[in-house]
Amino acid sequence: MAILGNIIKGIIHASDMVSPDLNAVKQQKQVLKDLLESAQNTQFGKQYQFDKILLAEKTEKDFRAKVPFFDYDQIRKKWWHLVHKGEENITWPGKPDYFALSSGTTGKTSKRIPVTNAMIKSIRKAGIQQVLALRNFDLPSDFFEKEIMMLGSSTDLEEHNDALEGEISGISASNIPFWFQNYYKPGNEIAKIDDWDKRVQHIAEKAKEWDIGALSGIPSWMELMLQKVIEHHNAKNIHEIWPNLQVYTSGGVAFGPYEKSFNALLGKPITVIDTYLASEGFMAFQQRPETGAMKLVTNNGIYFEFIPFKPEYIQSDGSLVQDAPSLTIAEVELHQDYVLVISTVAGAWRYLIGDTIEFTDIDRAEIKITGRTKFFLNTVGSQLSVNKLNDAVKHLEQKYDIQIPEYTLCANRIEDDFYHSWYLGTSSKIDETQLAIALDDFLKHANKNYKVARSKALEGVKVNTILPSVFYDWNAANKKKGGQVKMERVMGEERFAEWKEFADNQG
Repeated sequence: MAILGNIIKGIIHASDMVSPDLNAVKQQKQVLKDLLESAQNTQFGKQYQFDKILLAEKTEKDFRAKVPFFDYDQIRKKWWHLVHKGEENITWPGKPDYFALSSGTTGKTSKRIPVTNAMIKSIRKAGIQQVLALRNFDLPSDFFEKEIMMLGSSTDLEEHNDALEGEISGISASNIPFWFQNYYKPGNEIAKIDDWDKRVQHIAEKAKEWDIGALSGIPSWMELMLQKVIEHHNAKNIHEIWPNLQVYTSGGVAFGPYEKSFNALLGKPITVIDTYLASEGFMAFQQRPETGAMKLVTNNGIYFEFIPFKPEYIQSDGSLVQDAPSLTIAEVELHQDYVLVISTVAGAWRYLIGDTIEFTDIDRAEIKITGRTKFFLNTVGSQLSVNKLNDAVKHLEQKYDIQIPEYTLCANRIEDDFYHSWYLGTSSKIDETQLAIALDDFLKHANKNYKVARSKALEGVKVNTILPSVFYDWNAANKKKGGQVKMERVMGEERFAEWKEFADNQG
């Protein structure tokens, strides 16, 4: 067994940076205190009296009382438009060196989210914690000598107002520490190529020169890259090209819908590890193999709050009502849906990131993502989270032995009745009426609110099957290929009409 691999593995096992014994409640109290102290002399800190909050007997309670919730549009209009202009000391000391561009999954217009040096350090520290957690996964020593393919957006960042702009994966990759450079693939030269298809073509051409042990990236684009590499080398599966591939670090979206199609590209099973890296920060990672849940990073520049995910607290545009109750990590309960709100070292304050989560283990601060606030399908009282939609699609894959890596749907009115109209991305030929019945039956049994809705306002389910490539073409036409781009799972009627026209024309 390789000496270097044994040394690295030994260092990882000896490290105490990741420990299940750390107290998340105490860590979060300290993080909030550090954030308030750092930002008390900014314009935001003065406006909301951070100095007085720090003196309060119950800092967390006073923070909740004094500082309002913000979604991106709200904080941009009131505060970040000044940061975008290059002004200093607005919501965080100094001014950010980077802005993460993110169109998310709900629109074409890019958000410009500040990324400070403190946030770069936070992301890097969380990444190290994740690497150290690999000690729990019983990987062989020689794994730690292999190269890692990080498939993100271009690292060729654009300069604007003395700051660099790009997607968070590109910003992170451009800040890889020097000691990691020899392990990182596709390397700086290829990573700078902005055109997705050209970048993947270069990866395919170089693939056999690399000894890849791990992959990292969003599942949909990772699948397309692997397909291209396999096709270019006329191989049966990716292990014929990279025989030592053992780990895939997934992120951006739930891996479940992609599991079957992803595994079809492999020659042997690999370890899949979930991560939660957003434009706003590195939130969580899977720390142990016994669960698919992820551990919140509670000691690293991000303070978390949790709002019960109830219709009365969510406005029609997905934002929060200002009197919605928020809970600390000491107050949450198991298996309840919460809207995630964060305050960070990048100057986001009580910021609605747009995701919903539930706790699977409170002592370990382990969560799983259940959906998006804007993707919660409740038009006619069906109360379906993305998590439940993913489960339904996985049920279809198992029942009919097919692959459905992509889907989207809308609760839309047809004549005078509401239907859930689904588009399923699959290469299999299967009766659409059968799929609609199976979807409907599964959701009736899995969700009581859906069952009630089906007996009242929700008339039925309609299904259209199309090739998965249509979803990627839609993203390319509306945003761009690769990087952080994700398919919207639930659409409003106006957006769905655009999608329907596009998808139907592809046929």
